[in-house]
Amino acid sequence: MLSRMDYERISFMEGPMSAENPPVFDPGLVDRVKGIILRPKYEWPIIAAEQATVKSLFQRYAMILAAIGPVATVISKLVSDDDAVLSVILYGFVSYGLNLLAAYILGIVIDGVAHNFGSEKNILQSMKLAVYAMTPFWILGILNLIPGDAPAVISLLVGVYGAYLVYCGLGPLKKTPQDKQLVFTIVLVIVWGLLTAVVAGLILAVFMAFSVIGEGAMSFALD
Repeated sequence: MLSRMDYERISFMEGPMSAENPPVFDPGLVDRVKGIILRPKYEWPIIAAEQATVKSLFQRYAMILAAIGPVATVISKLVSDDDAVLSVILYGFVSYGLNLLAAYILGIVIDGVAHNFGSEKNILQSMKLAVYAMTPFWILGILNLIPGDAPAVISLLVGVYGAYLVYCGLGPLKKTPQDKQLVFTIVLVIVWGLLTAVVAGLILAVFMAFSVIGEGAMSFALD
């Protein structure tokens, strides 16, 4: 039986909050983050029962949390580097957009290969799995404020936990048989690794391109 807190969490994805005295942070979003990180085996069945849409998943969750890393990166670069402001801001926007796109593509992949692992083909449940499994990555994006390699090392550890979240979510959301959940998880981790590499490459390429353009414009202005 679902508790009152569970029903409030379900309503988080079903519709907008009341405009009367709205809190700074949606308590449903905060509860969801805590639930999926601290007790995923309990949270996934609640997520599976929610009446949501792909649009609501991204507008009310993914687009909020995915902004943490890019914003932290922009702040860090503006404070510690000599990069052009425009290039740094563009870097943040491109990073933000590509990471959301990667989560969306992962959801499509999950649904596309589901039948190969005896799982239900349901695009909404696939998007739920893709979006909510990204929670620890997006939350720890705040560590991008720290210069150096520490955030990258921590990201590897978070990746392991992200794989565990996917593994725990396959049963409730995709009805994946127990004997196929591990293999399905491994396949999805590989897909996500490839998507991450592509996104990182594109972000770096865009940033370098605009840095070169910025330097060229500055040289032209000084001539």
